[in-house]
Amino acid sequence: MEYKLFYAPGTASMAVHWMLIELGVPFEAILVDIERGDQRNPNYLKLNPTGRVPTLVVDGMPYGETVALMMLLAERHAESGLVPEPASLKRAEWLQLAIYIANTLMPAMRDWLYAAKDGDPEGASAVKALAEKRISSVWDDFEARLLKNGDYLLGDDFGMVDMLAIMLMRWSRNMPCSAIDRPGLRDYVERIIRRPSFIELSTREGLSGWPA
Repeated sequence: MEYKLFYAPGTASMAVHWMLIELGVPFEAILVDIERGDQRNPNYLKLNPTGRVPTLVVDGMPYGETVALMMLLAERHAESGLVPEPASLKRAEWLQLAIYIANTLMPAMRDWLYAAKDGDPEGASAVKALAEKRISSVWDDFEARLLKNGDYLLGDDFGMVDMLAIMLMRWSRNMPCSAIDRPGLRDYVERIIRRPSFIELSTREGLSGWPA
């Protein structure tokens, strides 16, 4: 198995980068300098026509979309335990939660962060207000899951959905709906960011300490 990750620090590639480190598999990490416009370089667009990160080259073939890449890695390295076994009662819940994050939380995050850039600047405040409500509703759901399930979103075992959640909670750090303003979610974050793989990720990407 051969992996080559095109990434930009702190962006949607962060969770894929983290997962590769957590898995302990060999991979090459190639920085895409967003500020310099590397994502619009013709050579990069050949790999990922959307001009976004991440791109993961798997055995010579490029693929995109964070959640899909993480699902792929988890399936290829099933021994990691980062997703429930196919016959497990947790499998359906995992699939539901992963798609929920991809379809609900990630678009709401983008709406909040890029409301003026992606749409009409005059309507940006309304878009952000709606996005903030949607993000907060997900934090409500996560809190309820943790209260019911234990240390992690699917129970006692750390996994792929926790990596996604932590990445997106970090994105919310400068929003009015910051996840760590909620004591239950702050405890969840502080527990997970002590993992050696997250510490290594932060070192490699040059991420500042979080939560403060």
